[in-house]
Amino acid sequence: MLKFLLVVILIAVAVYLTTRAIQRRGIAPAPKPRPRRAEPPRFVGPDDDPDFLRDLDRKRKHPEDPAE
Repeated sequence: MLKFLLVVILIAVAVYLTTRAIQRRGIAPAPKPRPRRAEPPRFVGPDDDPDFLRDLDRKRKHPEDPAE
């Protein structure tokens, strides 16, 4: 089992080094980076909204205040 593992590791290292050498010589084109997609808008929960938290704090300090 150990011999098999060593053979697999040696093959993996050989493939990696061969690939790196080919890329450095420019024989094969280097992989192009993927264009970044615009991130969708981030939804803010009510517990992260400063206005909501300020209103909660005001209601807690002045519960008789009818303004909403």
